[in-house]
Amino acid sequence: MILYPREWSRRQNALFASVVAAAGEGGRRLPLPPVGFGPRGAQVRARTAEALARAKRQPRGPVGRALKSALIAGQYDWALRHFRGAPGDVAMCWNGLTGSRWAFMQGAADAGAARLFLELAPFPGRVTLDWAGVNAESSVPRDRAFYDAWAAEDPDREGEGWRDLGQGLTARASRRADVGQGEGAVQQPGPFLFAPLQVPDDSQMRLFAGWAGSLDGFIAALGPAARALPAGWRLVVKEHPSARVSVAPQLAAAVAASGGRIAVDNATDSFALLAASRGVVTLNSSMGLQAFFHDRPVIAAGRAFWAQPGLVAVADSAGALEAAFAGAADLSFDPRFRARFMNWLDRVYYPRVTEGPEGAATVDPQAVHRVLAEARARLR
Repeated sequence: MILYPREWSRRQNALFASVVAAAGEGGRRLPLPPVGFGPRGAQVRARTAEALARAKRQPRGPVGRALKSALIAGQYDWALRHFRGAPGDVAMCWNGLTGSRWAFMQGAADAGAARLFLELAPFPGRVTLDWAGVNAESSVPRDRAFYDAWAAEDPDREGEGWRDLGQGLTARASRRADVGQGEGAVQQPGPFLFAPLQVPDDSQMRLFAGWAGSLDGFIAALGPAARALPAGWRLVVKEHPSARVSVAPQLAAAVAASGGRIAVDNATDSFALLAASRGVVTLNSSMGLQAFFHDRPVIAAGRAFWAQPGLVAVADSAGALEAAFAGAADLSFDPRFRARFMNWLDRVYYPRVTEGPEGAATVDPQAVHRVLAEARARLR
C-alpha cells in the first residue's frame, strides 16, 4: 500500500491518485500527517531538529518553537512506527523537502520503507517522480560518464529530440503589480548576462543556496561580480514574479556596489530577457535549465542536479562567480553533454502526464512501475 498526506491542490491529489492506480497496490490518503505519542528518544529528537531547521515557516518565539517541535516529533514518530510495522508499505509525498513532509518521509526511510517523491517538473506535461528526493537531493546522476555510457547504446540519444521538452514553455504569470511579463522588445544596450531571481523563502533558497547562504547573500555577491564584467557588458536582474516580498532594497545596494553595471528590469518578459542575453546566472532556478533550449551558457552558483561542469559553469564561491563574470565573453558549454543529459531527462527521468477531464491527470504507468521498482531495489 502507498500512504501519502493529502495536499490542498486538486491537481496534486489527482497525481497522487494516478500513481496509486498505476502501481496497483492500493493507497491510503492521510487527511493530515498522523501524530504518534511514543517516547522522544535521541533519534526522534535529532530528526525533529533536522525537520524544524528545514521548515519553510520558522516558529516565532520559544513557545511557538516548542509547539512546532512537538508536532513534528509526533509526525516523525508515527511514520517511523507505522512503516516499521508495515515493511511493504510505501511513503509518498509532494516535494518532501521541508518540515512535516520531510519528517514523514524521513520516518519512512529510517524504518526501511521505500519512498516516492512527487513534484511538478520544469517542463510542460511532465512530473518529477523520484525515489531519492527532488531538486538537489534527487537521484539524477552527477557523473558525466553515466550519460556517455547511456548515449553510447543509441546514437539518437545525443540527437536534438530533447528540444521538444521546451515546447509550450512560457514565463510564469506575475502575482505582483511591480513585476510584469511585458511583450515589448528587450531594451538593453550592449551584451548582458541575465539573473532571474528566485522566491526568497523557497526551499531552493533555504536548503540549496550553497556558499551564498540565501537570496540576499546571492544578490550581495552580484555587485562585486558585476564590476568584473568585460567593458560594455552589464548584468540584468529581474525579481521573481511570484515573490510576495520585494528585494528592491537589496537590489539597490547591489546596483551601487556594481558601479552601475547592474540594471533591474522587472517589466520585460523573462524568456525574452533570457533569449536576448549572452548567458544566465542563477543559484539554482529552473530557468538555468530552461536556458539550454536557447543554447545559452549558464553560471550556477548554488546546488542543483544540473550544476555539472560541461553543462554549466559551476561557481562554487564568490571568487569563482567574479571569475566567471570576468570571462563572460568566453563562457561556453559542451553541446554533446547537454544533448545526452537532456535526452535522458526527456526519455527516462521525467514521466509524461496525460491530462483528463475535470482536473484528472494520469502519470505514465510504466514510469511509475520503474521508479517504484528502483525505490524497492535500493533497500536491498
